[in-house]
Amino acid sequence: MEKIVEQGLLYDFYGELLTKHQQQIYEGIVYDNLSLGEIAQEEGISRQAVHDIVKRCDKILLGYEEKLRLVARFTSIKDKVSQISRLSMMCEQEGLEDRLACSLQIRKLSAEIMREL
Repeated sequence: MEKIVEQGLLYDFYGELLTKHQQQIYEGIVYDNLSLGEIAQEEGISRQAVHDIVKRCDKILLGYEEKLRLVARFTSIKDKVSQISRLSMMCEQEGLEDRLACSLQIRKLSAEIMREL
């Protein structure tokens, strides 16, 4: 996964657990695409301090993900829902025998999703 996408997902799930100061700086990097220098000037701190805060936030957010696995579950469920969507379109076009196979596949994926919740 691309780093900025991963950072965004981790922040979406766990960002509220950071301090307000950390949130502000991390959002500047991840969402606003600001440079370290721009954030440093805005916050009245050094570029190195911004860099350190971002690295610390990355580590904190990854730690939450290692323990809670919310992003991994979300991604897995999203992939399975996409598969179900594709299968359901295929089922509409297939013959009766193939529809049964599609239906079984959809049920299997649905059961997997339910286990992940």
